[in-house]
Amino acid sequence: MPKGLTFLSAIAVAVSLGLPAAAEAAFDADTVVARVNGDEITLGHMVVAYETLPAQYRQAPAEMLFDAIREQLIQQSALKQAHSGDIPKVVELALENERRSLLAADVLESVMMNAASDADIQAAYDQRFGDGDGGEEFNAAHILVETKAAAEKIKSRLDKGADFAALAKDESTGPTGPNGGELGWFQKGTMVPEFEEAVVAMEPGEISEPVHSQFGWHIVKLNERRTAEAPELDDVRDDIANDLRSAAVEAKIEELTANATVERPVIEGFDPEILADGTLIGN
Repeated sequence: MPKGLTFLSAIAVAVSLGLPAAAEAAFDADTVVARVNGDEITLGHMVVAYETLPAQYRQAPAEMLFDAIREQLIQQSALKQAHSGDIPKVVELALENERRSLLAADVLESVMMNAASDADIQAAYDQRFGDGDGGEEFNAAHILVETKAAAEKIKSRLDKGADFAALAKDESTGPTGPNGGELGWFQKGTMVPEFEEAVVAMEPGEISEPVHSQFGWHIVKLNERRTAEAPELDDVRDDIANDLRSAAVEAKIEELTANATVERPVIEGFDPEILADGTLIGN
């Protein structure tokens, strides 16, 4: 969503839409590009419409884009003017939802813009990697099967001396099966929580009891664990910035909702299935 239709943002998008460069100083977001029975369509309206286009459509020639967007807005204006009677309830509600969503997104965009300055990123990097420690890495293999019974049977065979890689090739339903179940090196946060929890608790050479995750049942073997070297700041700058933005957004939402007076009335006899019924609002 564009943050404010400023003079510069209007120029940037308008030039991309094909307006002559010589006219750059003569227009802004309020510049009128069409009128339909007196209703004005501005460059600002076109900027917003342009920003909602899928990326593949933006590859079209600039002149074509400008003409196409303007014609679409002209047609929509004519159709809007042809509407008679009261605004349908569903349209009123959709507009309220859209306004709520856009204003909420504007607040969150402001939060994110102020959450990851160079100083913030450097401080977060120093806190995370200042001692040169890049965190633990693990080298593991696993055998993935569909049921707990199948996993227990495999664990029993391993306890009796069966070869892990051979069993993985024969029994694992996961994509690493043909490779003996080898997963290679990975860090915390890479695997699903149940799998990671099992790996972190293991010692090299140890084989786990059956571990359940969203993918099925795992038998995990930890091959090695080591401490990784800290990455260079530039290599993790984007990841740290995203983490800072996400944390700031979460904190802002928690702050605002905690300080708001929120009421959730109990609606007697309410069935949530009514949301999908389609008859509550009508036309």
